[in-house]
Amino acid sequence: MARRRPRPERAPRISRRTGVLVAVGAVCLALFSILVPLQTVLYGTPLPLAFILGAAMCAAPLLAISHPRWAVAMFCVAAFTLPLLATSELATTAPWPWSVPALLAFALFVGVVTFVHGARLGAFSLILGALLALTAPLLRPEIVATTPTAGSATADLIVTGSVATATYLVAILIAGRVRVSAELVREREHSALEESRRALVEERTRIARELHDVIAHSMSVIQVQASTARYRLPEIGEAEASEFESIAATARSSLTEMRRMLGVLRTEDQAAELTPQQGLADIPALVDSIRRAGVMVGLEITGSVADAPQTVQIAAFRIVQEALSNAVRHASGAAVTLRVQAGAEAIVIRIRNARPSSTPAAAPSGGYGLRGMRERVELLGGMFTAGPTSEGGWEVTASLPTADIVDRETTMDPSR
Repeated sequence: MARRRPRPERAPRISRRTGVLVAVGAVCLALFSILVPLQTVLYGTPLPLAFILGAAMCAAPLLAISHPRWAVAMFCVAAFTLPLLATSELATTAPWPWSVPALLAFALFVGVVTFVHGARLGAFSLILGALLALTAPLLRPEIVATTPTAGSATADLIVTGSVATATYLVAILIAGRVRVSAELVREREHSALEESRRALVEERTRIARELHDVIAHSMSVIQVQASTARYRLPEIGEAEASEFESIAATARSSLTEMRRMLGVLRTEDQAAELTPQQGLADIPALVDSIRRAGVMVGLEITGSVADAPQTVQIAAFRIVQEALSNAVRHASGAAVTLRVQAGAEAIVIRIRNARPSSTPAAAPSGGYGLRGMRERVELLGGMFTAGPTSEGGWEVTASLPTADIVDRETTMDPSR
């Protein structure tokens, strides 16, 4: 039976913020739908005024999310006006000056302001709303003229203040918990980033240690043996001694490159290396070292290579170095032609080796030379091709753009 492919996890359709907005809006709409008819029937408030003031009071919690000052002003106007519009006969038979929907709207308003904008603005909204409610009995003394009505109004004010204060405290606790959770998430992310960075540094240090202890040591031995061959083996001729000197020079150059790479691997702060990197001007010296190894290399450089950006020059030198090394290794005895053409838009490099006299040139396999050259070119936005020629040789072509690199460096360094 074929196994079912696991379904990918779907992203949530709405964000948490959108869900909270929808929930607050639904509560405000429900309170509005109850407040308007209740104010009209139980308190005798004219329907148009009940509609307008009820909309202002119930919409204030939703508006407080983005515009807290306007929301506070709008809610205070509605909370101050609604109790004053109640008729004396009806107000004595229902909770006054706060009706139940108005009480819930007040508590919701205080909670939203406190949670979103902090305890200070929430406390200001709570105190201001409570003080405005206290003015209603002073402006409508006939409603609280008797002892029962005065006790009922006092109880209403106490209950409303208690509920609003409790909501204020709960909002402070929830907001604090949310902030702590967000800080913990950020701390975990920071710890994970530091852990990955530490692991990267440790891995780079391990690689640098292995390179230093194994490869650098071996290259040092080769360099010492080649340098002292003239003195240890007096029977060798002048040609052989010159060949050993060439091997020693190549070993010293490789050790220099190895030390530079070890310095980069052991630099934990990723700082740029201060030692100058090799560029297009060093290609003739590289070709001479290949020629001393007995390989015929033809070199042709056209255009002004000194004006090329440093990143392009480093990539070009490494590509030429790797391509010549591949030609020497895989097409022993074949002549090699190297052409470097520097133009206004790009630097084009062509390395072609002829068909070897002994065995046909084969495509390099199992190594990382071609992949490394291709990655260098692609990082600069250029084009790279490598493959056999019709004559049985091998050709490597790399086009490195210079105009985009210059524009990019100028953008990052306005002083240019």
